[in-house]
Amino acid sequence: MALMETSKEIEELIRKFALLNAVKHDGKAQIGPVMGKVLAEKPELRTKAKEITPLINRIVGEVNTLSLSEQKRIVEENWPEALQREKVEEEKKLPPLPNADKYPKVVTRFSPNPDCVLHLGSARAIILCHEYARMYRGKFILRFEDTDPKLKKPVLEFYDRIREDLAWLGCIPDEEYIQSDRIPIYYGYAEKLLENGNAYVCACQPQAFREKILAKRPCPCRDLPSETHMERWRRMLDGEYGEGEAVVRIKTDLQHPNPAVRDWPALRVIDTERSPHPRVGSKYRVWPLYNFACGLDDHLMGVTHIIRGKEHLTNMVRQEYLYRHLGWKYPEAIHYGRLKIVGAYLSKSKIVQGVREGFYEGWDDPRLATFVALRKRGITPAAIKRLIIDVGPKTSDVVLSWENLYAYNRKTLDPEVDRYFFVSNPIQLTVHGVPKTFTARIRRHPEHLERGFREYTIKPTEKGEAFFWVSKNDLKNLATGRIIRLMELFNVRVEEVKAYAVEASFLSEAYEDAKRAEAPLIHWVSIGADMPCRVVMPDATTVEGIAEKACESLKPNDIAQFERFGFVRIEKTDGKILAYFAHK
Repeated sequence: MALMETSKEIEELIRKFALLNAVKHDGKAQIGPVMGKVLAEKPELRTKAKEITPLINRIVGEVNTLSLSEQKRIVEENWPEALQREKVEEEKKLPPLPNADKYPKVVTRFSPNPDCVLHLGSARAIILCHEYARMYRGKFILRFEDTDPKLKKPVLEFYDRIREDLAWLGCIPDEEYIQSDRIPIYYGYAEKLLENGNAYVCACQPQAFREKILAKRPCPCRDLPSETHMERWRRMLDGEYGEGEAVVRIKTDLQHPNPAVRDWPALRVIDTERSPHPRVGSKYRVWPLYNFACGLDDHLMGVTHIIRGKEHLTNMVRQEYLYRHLGWKYPEAIHYGRLKIVGAYLSKSKIVQGVREGFYEGWDDPRLATFVALRKRGITPAAIKRLIIDVGPKTSDVVLSWENLYAYNRKTLDPEVDRYFFVSNPIQLTVHGVPKTFTARIRRHPEHLERGFREYTIKPTEKGEAFFWVSKNDLKNLATGRIIRLMELFNVRVEEVKAYAVEASFLSEAYEDAKRAEAPLIHWVSIGADMPCRVVMPDATTVEGIAEKACESLKPNDIAQFERFGFVRIEKTDGKILAYFAHK
């Protein structure tokens, strides 16, 4: 039966998908996606795509003459459940910020220590702070907290790497500050607090101080006159105190139930001859600790909303004493729960150690969850952003798996990237009795006909033989006597299976025959229209294989979907493809 005389069922199917597509696109259906939906529903029509095209063109034209309201009415009457499925899922949004209306401008900040590259564990702080600033048309600040040249020593290369990671994520800061440039500012506030009696220089032995503080009693230094503390401060600056011999402490309530809050340390002496700072060398001997520098800067930079993990709750309590001493109001604080990604290495110290010792090949080793490694594998910023926004700033702890991230990435990539055949662990398939020359026209994308086809001519030898690469992984489908279908080509019967080769005979061309025989579909690469390809997997192992010739058009950084294998990002294409596996 000719296709133009086909049953009303086919016309009705085309009309259904044309109307659904029109409703989705403000009343104008698009031919390519309609064709893709029809062929996905009725794969047996794939070999007759040329014949079906005029019918789809006609029906799409008819549908597009209707008003959008009429299109919606027809869909709601006939396929209401399909309309629900076709509706674009409304993106989950972040909950409102507390008291945002009290501030002329919402200001947030991301404050990394540049002692390592950024990784997935940093994503929540970055994306929440950036997205909230954009939501309220506010300001997003990048502040490098690099005031520990000894234990959490900053490294020059990481300043730029962090900037690059933020740019890749699409989280561009409006302002940037580096705390090692702001030491004189911290000194000024230290002197003010020492002068007004809200801070003191403690020269006690650390163990002696701990014993006093645990007993909720002051150390001998606490109640000395401010003149004495100013003199001690001068001696700290002049180098008369060595490392560990003097600490500036902020006065708090010695009866506070948490010993970590009681008279916390604000500034200390570091021997910068032995531990020079990578940016300012040995210019300063006295360095602020986290709570002092961070607490001051949040106020001085106008931060209105601090968004960080709940492990910082004690730091908030400490900093609130600092703010009371200076007569300031503490910003709004949101403390989210811990986010754990099962199987991801999120320890900066272990990442640095692994790279330095050669266990990892670099910061972009595929086993790592660094942004540069995720980027190399083809994980998109959009997927990371959607994952974090959907998790939101909830206070409960969240445990995710790699598959959660992959699901978002798959949703991002699937409509966008073209398909190709890649045969891993290839073995040769020889098909005998091929009666004629066949042309395989394989869509680059199943729902976007406008992207065109990959076309391969399969011309048999004088003996009627055609030669293909198929995957050794498909041997389970290649039992003797089994009928299989070479995707988008023809059906064959397996005659003999060897360790590294398969012999088969041509059976038929029609897809309907394969469907009746419940034949498995396997992908293939025609020998002679191929190129070598190596894929690096997430565990750093490699898979060797053969890719179809059309992959020559791929460029570095392109992302492709290797059918029945997974999404990959292209690294090199110089005669042999090198790709990194993202996920299935």
